[in-house]
Amino acid sequence: MPRSNRPRRPVSGKAGAGSGPAGGKKGSADVPELDLERARAGIARRESAPDGEWMVRTMTAKNAEKTYICPECSTAVLPGVAHLVVWKDDHLFGAAAGLAERRHWHTNCWQTRSYRYR
Repeated sequence: MPRSNRPRRPVSGKAGAGSGPAGGKKGSADVPELDLERARAGIARRESAPDGEWMVRTMTAKNAEKTYICPECSTAVLPGVAHLVVWKDDHLFGAAAGLAERRHWHTNCWQTRSYRYR
């Protein structure tokens, strides 16, 4: 006999598989609340500077889990510290190469960086 595609309805008066907030569906669980800070932080923005075009993504303190070295001040960007992830958008070898060479900067170091070529 073929399976029915109609949703199963609970039998009235009986508590069972169809009762409760999950509605008896397999795999349904409480949906986590949307974290707007995390959603906004994941979007990279484009910045123009005298040294080229850059893609800049904000890393929130909640999502910062590793230690990185800031290229400007050569000190550690510690876990739990909000910072920026930066990569060159107009890289000589293409966007993928620029993304592969991304670096983690302190926010203040990025905003006050010098444009001298190294």
